[in-house]
Amino acid sequence: MNGVTRVGREISATAWLVPLILSGCGWWSSSSDTDWMKRTNEAFPPAQYLVGHGEGESRTVAAERAYAAVAKIFKAEINSQAKEWESYLVIENKGRSRDERRLTLDNVTSISTDKVLANVRVLDEWYDDQRRLHHALAGMNRSQAEAATLERINELDATIAHHVEEARQVADPLAHARSLKRAITTLIVREAHNADLRVIRPSGQGLASSYRVAELTGELERFLTTGLPLGLALSGDYAEPIGRALIEGLAREGLSVTEFSTGGVPARREPSDLRPVLLIKGLVRLWPTEVQDPAFRYVRWCSDFLIVETETGRVLGALSKGDRVGHVSTKEATAKALRLMQQDLSAQLTRRLTDYMYGDLEPSGTSSSGGACPRSAEADGPRRAP
Repeated sequence: MNGVTRVGREISATAWLVPLILSGCGWWSSSSDTDWMKRTNEAFPPAQYLVGHGEGESRTVAAERAYAAVAKIFKAEINSQAKEWESYLVIENKGRSRDERRLTLDNVTSISTDKVLANVRVLDEWYDDQRRLHHALAGMNRSQAEAATLERINELDATIAHHVEEARQVADPLAHARSLKRAITTLIVREAHNADLRVIRPSGQGLASSYRVAELTGELERFLTTGLPLGLALSGDYAEPIGRALIEGLAREGLSVTEFSTGGVPARREPSDLRPVLLIKGLVRLWPTEVQDPAFRYVRWCSDFLIVETETGRVLGALSKGDRVGHVSTKEATAKALRLMQQDLSAQLTRRLTDYMYGDLEPSGTSSSGGACPRSAEADGPRRAP
């Protein structure tokens, strides 16, 4: 993920509690719970302060729970937006599992709430000597938090506008996709801050953006289909079915393969006017291997891929994978290995490709894929036709 989507920081309760608890909060052991709440409402009216109440067996526990009560208000608003954002974040996490996409969403949205919660303070405390419970009131000044949040939103709006303008002016297809992706990521962060702003403002009103996540995501998806065609050239064992599985996997993620060749067969281009911007070159092998196991027969598979810019010949990156698979017969082991190859390579290659496309990984610049496959399959034992 780029720098924006990777940001996610935690605020230590101890770090802010120690100086704040010692800052001169009031204590009235003779007051009732009702009297204390009434006094705090007068001292920190809801129109000016966003507050949360906590109680516990110690001052620290009460303060932590009061802080958590404030955090819960913001988290609830963020969660109300999360389902919509998650559907659009799929475009930024090609090849990743649903859990990984959810983790990315949590990291993106947490940077706004964590930042605004840094303004929370312990405003008042009270000890109930009859129940032997500590009470704490934590909160923030709405106007101060609003000013800080608006400043951050304006900064993000400027960044989004820059990325969108850059994407629509640059001629390089990879730079176009990268800028649009960064605009979407930043816009989601911006909308997370806007959700915080709605909580902070008594009116519940946010600040409208000039862009919508859905619109920018749609623009990127259309570009990936029509403006960033891919080529796929495979050689080795089972190149045709493996290649078809890779094409289907890439298509599910919005990426289009317009040229496909296996071995010495000329590339098939569809449609003919879309010349690939990136070429994925791969070698795949699968062969029986001898293992001292009376119950199972084993095959080994390997793959080496390079991702190359067709215009410049520059190598963006590489992927090498391999494994050993066992089953009751060589035929069954081969069929199982082929299924695993299709599934694993489809997910892994899509992920590696988009990491380089979007700048999450720097181009390797090497012409070697690392060599999961031996120079000859005989290096792993006697080879028989698969």
